[in-house]
This record gives sequence, structure tokens and C-alpha cells, in this order.
Amino acid sequence: MKKKASLLVSFFIVGIAVLGFQGTAFTGGGMPGPSADALWSYISQTHDYTDWPFYPGYEGMYPGKSPHGAHLKLYANEVAYEAAKNGQPMPDGAILVKENYGKDKQTLKAITTMYKVDGYNADAGDWHWAKLGPNGEAMAAGKVASCIGCHKQMGGGDYVVTEAK
Repeated sequence: MKKKASLLVSFFIVGIAVLGFQGTAFTGGGMPGPSADALWSYISQTHDYTDWPFYPGYEGMYPGKSPHGAHLKLYANEVAYEAAKNGQPMPDGAILVKENYGKDKQTLKAITTMYKVDGYNADAGDWHWAKLGPNGEAMAAGKVASCIGCHKQMGGGDYVVTEAK
């Protein structure tokens, strides 16, 4: 009987370990999975993106264009900031968050994100894309064809496009 109980406990422990690995297979420990809800929770609660630095060269609000807002703010988590600052490709875990404002510079219309997740979508630079409403509701997320197509077409390297200022 002890042998059966020991075997069941062993299977249980292995099962928990496998499930834990599956949750971090794309992103490693501590990073959100490639989903709009997980990303929103991470950038709004766990690591508030408004505390992150602006993308190098894009400090504060600057003029935007379609499909983003008339005015924009572009934030980068530390990994993305360091890569951009040093002219390096965006590594796994890089997150860019763009606030999209209306013409009045006050009305937040949407929040668009790019999140680099190793193994997520090799055909599009492993980026997870999301367009979120001001309160985090997903308007589009995942392997968003319009985001991928536009960013690929505009060049800029690794799908990262920065507007001329």
C-alpha cells in the first residue's frame, strides 16, 4: 500500500512540474503568456508600463499617424529599452507599449503592444501583437495579420517601426 501511495505522490509531483513547465514554455518564469489578458495584467498590475522608460528617442508625446493615434507615447520594458539604446535586436521578453491618443492629446483611444515571445510565431519575428482598449479589453490580439503585414512592409528591422519625428 505504501508503494502505491508513494507512486501516486511521485506521479502527482511530476504532473505538477510538467504543468508548471507548460505555463512557462513560451516565456520563462515571471513573464506573461502570449495572451492579451495575461499581457494586460502584467503591464497594468504586475509591472506598470507607465513606470517604464520611453523608447529611446521618443520621450514624451509625439505626433502619430494611422493606424495608431494622432499622438503617441511609446514605452519599453527594461529589456527592450537596453536593446534599442544599444542598437541591438529585440530579445525574448521585450515589450513595447504604445499609447494611442486622439487629436486633443488627452483622449486615450487604444493601447497597442508588441511582446517578443521566443517560439511564438517564427514567421513574424516571434512577436505577439495586441490592440487593447483603454481599460485593457482586447480588440485584437495574437498573430494579428494587419499588424504583421504593416510592420513587415515598413521595414525597420525585426518588425519594430518607429515613426519619423
